[in-house]
Amino acid sequence: MSPIAVPIERDIEPRYEGETAEALSEDKARGDYMSNLEATLDEEEIDKELQRLRGESEKLSGFSFRTHTFFKGGGRHMTLILGIFASIGGFIFGMDQGVISGALLFAPKDLSLDTGQVSMVTGFMPLGGVLGATIGYPLNEWLGRKISIIIACLFYTVGGILQADAQNFAMILSGRIILGVGLGLECTACPVYISESCTKRWRGGLVSLYQFMICFGLFCAYIVAAIFVHASGNWRYMLGSTLVFSSILLIAMLTLPETPRWLMRKGREAQSYKVWSIVRGFDTEEERREFFVMRKTVERELEESRNRYVIMDLVRVHRCRHAAIFGTIIAILCQFSGINSINYYMATLMHEVGFSRVHAVYSSMIGSGTLLLFTIPAIYLMDRMGRRVLWLSLLPGVLVGCFIIGFSFRASNLHVEEGIYIWGIITYYMFWGSGMGPYAWVLGSEIYPTYIRSEGMALVTWWTYVGNFITTYCFSRMKRAMTAPGIFIGFYGGFVTIAWFYAMFMMPETKDKTLEEIDALFSMSMPDLAKHNWENVKKTVDDLLHFRLKEVWKVYK
Repeated sequence: MSPIAVPIERDIEPRYEGETAEALSEDKARGDYMSNLEATLDEEEIDKELQRLRGESEKLSGFSFRTHTFFKGGGRHMTLILGIFASIGGFIFGMDQGVISGALLFAPKDLSLDTGQVSMVTGFMPLGGVLGATIGYPLNEWLGRKISIIIACLFYTVGGILQADAQNFAMILSGRIILGVGLGLECTACPVYISESCTKRWRGGLVSLYQFMICFGLFCAYIVAAIFVHASGNWRYMLGSTLVFSSILLIAMLTLPETPRWLMRKGREAQSYKVWSIVRGFDTEEERREFFVMRKTVERELEESRNRYVIMDLVRVHRCRHAAIFGTIIAILCQFSGINSINYYMATLMHEVGFSRVHAVYSSMIGSGTLLLFTIPAIYLMDRMGRRVLWLSLLPGVLVGCFIIGFSFRASNLHVEEGIYIWGIITYYMFWGSGMGPYAWVLGSEIYPTYIRSEGMALVTWWTYVGNFITTYCFSRMKRAMTAPGIFIGFYGGFVTIAWFYAMFMMPETKDKTLEEIDALFSMSMPDLAKHNWENVKKTVDDLLHFRLKEVWKVYK
């Protein structure tokens, strides 16, 4: 086993004290309750309960998807539909990053925008995302996942219309902020909607699928920009193109159901039963038992949270606080690696190194296509090599890409500068796509206890948009102050280096860990975890010096 990815040894006993011990006791009680519940399920009790709910659900009015022949496949077809439509949110996110990159080549001249206003037009979209992520959690809990996504689509539509029809700076800025609110709200709602609606065997790949769709949207955005680059008012068509996909998502969500789990939390058992029969079906014993367990689990969660605010455990309880600090730092480091500055300003940077505006749009497809292509290996390797070993192995390549991009601006020959810049972009995207791309979402979805996972993911989303805003809004000013080589080599390269050392000491391996093992990891003190990781690093160095490469990079089957 790779010494980098090696799990915590069984003989290491983390010290549980105070609130941490109390929280772990609650987690253990919760786990014991689930184990006892699943072991003592009474089939007669399940049948009786399902028959009661079936009778109540038949009294409910409304169209049932199962009346159409396509939906008679039950969970398999509905899971496919839910996955496709929910991933459109990630696609829209990627589309916006790409189309604004192309639009910035033409819109500032038409709207008479100065450098500061261009920075606001670019950076205030993720600022709106911060607001959207902030209101996302309460809206998800109060109104439901479906309604939250519909509201996000309405923000998409209003923001898209405003920015595409902008006549001045105030109008396009308002559109960008409103669009950002929709994106932030969607990022907190869609993953939860999917996880609460789909079968267990489909959930694992959906987080990486969301990141893949962001990259696919970015690639398609440059194709759209290339299509409209010669049209009169080209930037308006670029920015308005996202309306097509937000409209598709809006229409889909108006017809798709709310999640069974949210309905059960609100005491609407008959509706929860009806939606489960549509989305999952009760054709197998596994589905019947899982629905019954879900119902009992929701009852217990509601009882536990009745007299306290669960979200405060992110501050109050050491185990949750450790996970929150780790998830926040990973989200910030991913954003401060330079990815958003490159995405949002790719066409502008292409133009600065010597490409014409039209050729800058066309050439941007090279970088976005590389990012799309190299996100695919992450989906395959992350569950086989481990999160920690993949991060430590590929981040040096991201750093090399930052250096190449930075040095390209020092080339004396125009064609050499263009060639070196393209080389740097390809190198950067190759390693970032697999090395850092999905990490904020993947780690955020697995490091928190199940009872506080929604709150933890909302925190990850919030910090992701904060980092996005800081790096995009300040980019133009930072580039003037530091120069282009300084910002890519010194600033972004510096944060990539920090990310590598942080992972070396503070990133635990979470692949293939049970809930109890992850609890043990994040219940350790940070110095103990750093000491343990340092021992693994020394073993890795020894393996490298003796050319035991299979021990360093071992792919699990």
